[in-house]
Amino acid sequence: MSADFLSRIVGMVVFTIIGARFGVSLSDSIALNEQAAGVVFGLVGALFGLILSPWISVRPIRAMRRAISEQPVEVLFTSLLGLMLGLLIALLMAYPLSLIDPPLGRLLPPIMVVVMAYLFTVIFNARSREVWTFMYEWLGIGKARSFFGSGAERKLLLDTSVLIDGRIVDIARTGFIGGALIVPRFVISELHRVADSSDPQRRSRGRRGLTKLNELQREPNVPFKIIEDDVEDVQEVDDKLIALAVRMNAPILTIDYPMNQVARAQGVTVLNINALANAVRSVYIPGESFTIRIIQEGKEQNQGVGYLEDGTMVIVENGKQYMDRTIYVTVTKLISKDTGRIIFASPERAA
Repeated sequence: MSADFLSRIVGMVVFTIIGARFGVSLSDSIALNEQAAGVVFGLVGALFGLILSPWISVRPIRAMRRAISEQPVEVLFTSLLGLMLGLLIALLMAYPLSLIDPPLGRLLPPIMVVVMAYLFTVIFNARSREVWTFMYEWLGIGKARSFFGSGAERKLLLDTSVLIDGRIVDIARTGFIGGALIVPRFVISELHRVADSSDPQRRSRGRRGLTKLNELQREPNVPFKIIEDDVEDVQEVDDKLIALAVRMNAPILTIDYPMNQVARAQGVTVLNINALANAVRSVYIPGESFTIRIIQEGKEQNQGVGYLEDGTMVIVENGKQYMDRTIYVTVTKLISKDTGRIIFASPERAA
């Protein structure tokens, strides 16, 4: 039995009783006998409880629990500190405000309590890093040793493309990630849909993604977690992931260029593994020479194409004549993009 269903049943019973009692108390003023008024208002209360009970009980608690679980411990403590400070300031202001003539004298103190508590909680939550740094310095402890930005607390959301690509497993093993890898359940569901596709190529990609997911789970030195968080009002998996990244204030790991652009446009930090791969590839500048094997023709006339060990495409002008041969080439131009890198070169001689 789900919590929503149980809350509807309990809410229906409770609001039926409340509605019936309310109807009986109003029976004289609405020209109905007590029994009829109790039945009518009891039915209205039952309908109210059946429809709205989850929205005023289970779901706010669930949302609050999710929000709390996503916040680092230091942020929660900072928010609590802001709440206490706001209540203290409101308390100091309550007595002077209560001296104002009614009705303002009765209304302003509770309003001030709510406003100040909310305001200081939000401010301290948003500026938690600065608050902790100030407190450590003020207490003379020195540099704040907080969880902010530390590997144990930083969360990185993985999308389907980075799991299918698979390089994340080797990168995580090296320890360069510096954070916990988080995979939402809806991303895994998407991988299962791809793995069950009737298209052999898509099916193979989906199964590869699930295999890499299992490898990450088995890595003892890689912080990894599957979360059940979802974004109910969003349908597309990529849009869900971006919305979740905004909610959790977490970067997204991807190799999907459109996802990269859309996420950045919404203010989400994106870590593109292709950009990382480009950064660690061997650097060639115009005028340098190396050997390359020409394995296919290029798009332009007389061009030959080869590939470096890291997968970088090398387009060799007038290289078609060296098909299936290894030659020395000189770099003439280099083009780097988020999707990869292309080297243009001219032939020197056969190796």
